[in-house]
Amino acid sequence: MAARTLSLSTPPSTPALQSDCRRFNPFRSSLSPSLRPQSLQSPWLGTTNLLLRSSTLGPLMPKHRPITATVSFSLPTAKPERVSSAEKVPKWSSKAIKSFTMAELEARKLKYPTTGTEALLMGVLIEGTNLASKFLRANGITLFKVREETVKLLGKADLYFFSPEHPPLTEAAQRALDWAVDEKLKSGESGEVTTAHLLLGVWSEEEAPGHKIMSSHGFSNEKAKELKSLISEPGFVED
Repeated sequence: MAARTLSLSTPPSTPALQSDCRRFNPFRSSLSPSLRPQSLQSPWLGTTNLLLRSSTLGPLMPKHRPITATVSFSLPTAKPERVSSAEKVPKWSSKAIKSFTMAELEARKLKYPTTGTEALLMGVLIEGTNLASKFLRANGITLFKVREETVKLLGKADLYFFSPEHPPLTEAAQRALDWAVDEKLKSGESGEVTTAHLLLGVWSEEEAPGHKIMSSHGFSNEKAKELKSLISEPGFVED
């Protein structure tokens, strides 16, 4: 009896069958060669080969530059001619800058639309480590008292009012800042404009809230002269 042999060979496919396989092959790209994303031309990225970077989008994303912070050593002034003049304008001390920043923040907390002399006074006290704040506390003038007196004098702001991020200075507060710089220039001494100069500038505005609050708590022209004598000592530095 003759043994039968099974053939496992695949019968040759017909052209029609090959065409059907190509038609329904899920792994075959339906894009024509002209539409395949071989490269990307961009005026910002240049030419990028997408086939080499298809596994990740990381290389396509621009790298973030490190953030740098710039510290300014000047405060707003109503005398822009200083900047263009040949006269060297003294810088504000870091504690005076911080006091000014705290003043703006305090004005926002109280929901006031501007930063006034009363806010500058509170900013000096909030910073807390400067000579002017120590001098005020030694004479019984504290942040709590000044804040309470401010509300009594200026009233409470509207509950639903939101102060701007940087409440603009009142005219009196701007004059106080300029007075501090002018006083430093008139002294002819080198060094920075300190919180003591700032506080004396607030005191110079007699009709402003800051002066009235200081006066109501016992600050006087004699106290101002005493503070001025402290910062006039040779080699004084607000550290």
